[in-house]
Amino acid sequence: MAYDDVIIVGGGIVGLATAMELLGQQPGLALAVLEKEPQVAAHQTAHNSGVIHSGLYYRPGSLKAQTCVAGATLLIEFCRQHAIPFEMCGKLVVATQASELPRLQTLYERGIANGVAGLRRIGPEEIRELEPHARGIAALHVPSAGLVDYGQVAEAMASVIRQRGGVIQCSTRVTGIARRGSEWVLQTTQGECRAPYVITCGGLQSDRLARSADGSSDVQIVPFRGEYYDVRPQRRYLVKHMIYPVPDPAMPFLGVHFTRSIHGGVHAGPNAVLAWKREGYRKTDVSLPDLASMLGFPGFWRMSRTQWRTGLHEAYRSWSRRAFVRALQRLVPEIQERDVTPNGSGVRAQAVDQQGRLLDDFDIATAINAVHVRNVPSPAATASIRIGQHITQMVASAFGLDAGVRLDAARTGRLQ
Repeated sequence: MAYDDVIIVGGGIVGLATAMELLGQQPGLALAVLEKEPQVAAHQTAHNSGVIHSGLYYRPGSLKAQTCVAGATLLIEFCRQHAIPFEMCGKLVVATQASELPRLQTLYERGIANGVAGLRRIGPEEIRELEPHARGIAALHVPSAGLVDYGQVAEAMASVIRQRGGVIQCSTRVTGIARRGSEWVLQTTQGECRAPYVITCGGLQSDRLARSADGSSDVQIVPFRGEYYDVRPQRRYLVKHMIYPVPDPAMPFLGVHFTRSIHGGVHAGPNAVLAWKREGYRKTDVSLPDLASMLGFPGFWRMSRTQWRTGLHEAYRSWSRRAFVRALQRLVPEIQERDVTPNGSGVRAQAVDQQGRLLDDFDIATAINAVHVRNVPSPAATASIRIGQHITQMVASAFGLDAGVRLDAARTGRLQ
């Protein structure tokens, strides 16, 4: 049996950032991170596009807006401190038809409200100056967007956690969480763990962890697979920065776009196709338990009734390279099917509520001596350190760790 002050379930970038911040503010805290995979950051963190987001898209006042701009600054500082390569290459959000101009203006106003540095609205001539092969009638130039390898960031965070006395226990799947007296008891594949306080940051399994702990079932994760293509090396000159379309405001996805890689490549994508397995990175991956869970959730069917056309279009684009490339050609007309090759994919943990609405903000809930991170999709990697600080503040308030009174009481109780 293992006993700690705080147990964090989930070793993705948000769980790691939270552990790092807690240990930084509470030296001597007995803290353990439990990760079911053999290494940290195995899922969303390791399968994203590597973009440092600017904070442009998010509703002012939302938790995404509050954490993204500040989080990007903290992330860049962390990268400098730990010699992690990053590049602030900037991006364009390009309107290709007149109907997109009002949405582009809304994005501009959001970006200004959120404090996005250097944001400008530009016309066709300046689009061509910045991206000679892109075409559009107007665009937003976002110089504060950048690139990094989040796997490297996560490894550096893990190193800091260990230096501060925290424990990261991999290959440890949590199979049950129960309240017993004044403590939480976690059943794992490596034995039983106990702590007075628990934080769940399970990403694609986040709803199941929260439900196991307190029975909450008002939201459920619906997985969306995002598939990428690589632009062939001889055609990478077509993209100098990053190029995005104007997104659909009804969906929490950014549309098929071009991003550069910190390692030198150029990626195209992702789409957003419904996945039949929460951790299924191939088109053919199916999990019957995951599928049954999704089909048994009323919110899934309500979402499907309103989004079925979009879903069919995304599925068609998933199987048709020609359709995928047509979406890319709206931004860069010269790109051809022969210019791209299939690359990897990621799965987005998107929370959906009982009414079928896709949650467009982070969802972090408190319970008795517990915090459940239930929805932290993009820009969670960018904002991870600021999210970690936010959760630490929630913990200090909810658990009383700032004064140490309740923590000391828990320690005293367990020693009796």
